[in-house]
Amino acid sequence: MKTIATALGLGVTTISRALRDDPKIAAKTRKSVKDMALKLAYHPSRAGLRLRTGKTNVLSLVLDTEEQIGSFLSQIIFGITEGLEGTPYHLIVTPYSKHGDPVAPIRHLIETEAVDGIIISRIEPEDRRVKYMIEQGMPFVTHGRTHMGVEHPYFDFDNQAFATIAVECLARLGRKRLALLAPPAGLSFHDHMRQGFKAAVAVQGLEEVRFPGISNDSSIEEIRLAVRDLMQQSPAPDGLVNSSGGVSGTGGAILAIQAGLKDVGVVIGRDVDIVTKQLFANLPVFGDAFYVVHEDIRETGRGLAKALVGSIEGRPVVELQTLIVPTKVLLQTTTARLNLGTG
Repeated sequence: MKTIATALGLGVTTISRALRDDPKIAAKTRKSVKDMALKLAYHPSRAGLRLRTGKTNVLSLVLDTEEQIGSFLSQIIFGITEGLEGTPYHLIVTPYSKHGDPVAPIRHLIETEAVDGIIISRIEPEDRRVKYMIEQGMPFVTHGRTHMGVEHPYFDFDNQAFATIAVECLARLGRKRLALLAPPAGLSFHDHMRQGFKAAVAVQGLEEVRFPGISNDSSIEEIRLAVRDLMQQSPAPDGLVNSSGGVSGTGGAILAIQAGLKDVGVVIGRDVDIVTKQLFANLPVFGDAFYVVHEDIRETGRGLAKALVGSIEGRPVVELQTLIVPTKVLLQTTTARLNLGTG
């Protein structure tokens, strides 16, 4: 701050107040101070900031590193970063293993006063992390919804609606026996997707063929073998719904499904049709045609960031809850994308 003061011919106190956006400092002066601070790569000491204000200006994205990998992670971080533009907040990523205590990394962040807010994913219906953060008064936002009967900030994709429009699409294509590659049991979006799938199958008068023993958390090879076994049973499904997430966040699950079908000579578009939730708009489909519902992970990141900042600022919780409802199914091939809508 002394360097900035010397460069601009101002007092250190004026510089300090300008950097804090004190309205008693002229707007023109505040702008010149911030421009010089940017030029000199000035950043406030986090330790000093916490002593003076009780804040760190740091937010943490807490992720299971075994599941949230690759392009999913980069896209959600891009989105969060975009959502934090124009705010004083910076993002750090706190990893944890799903085989350990999921509350442990959050407890560490809160007890060490390392952050002003926390973002979590892989939400459970009765999520202990949410309960703990509410008890501790820590601002937070969840990527997904709980069923705990408490109001809290969230940003979520409507997986019940996804399953519904996926089944409706396959019904319009004349498919009768459908299988769902679902998220892991125990997570909220598993419940939402199963509810939508089961209800839509009943409404359309179709039959469900269960995928035994796997979820979208399974490895590519496990999904491939399960698809191969599924298509060899009688009667085999003629429609598949791929719930994305897990390995399919980078396209892995759809590749595993393709491989399993090819192992037994099943032709996509002739013997079976597939509706897949896809996280990336331009993911290659390698020659086969799929029906795609797009979930914009970058938009999710932006929404999570804005909801968390709102929570820190004390905005009403109802203003910090967003549910993205998909309505479009796209036919995606290597050459074309056709909007099928919901009709």
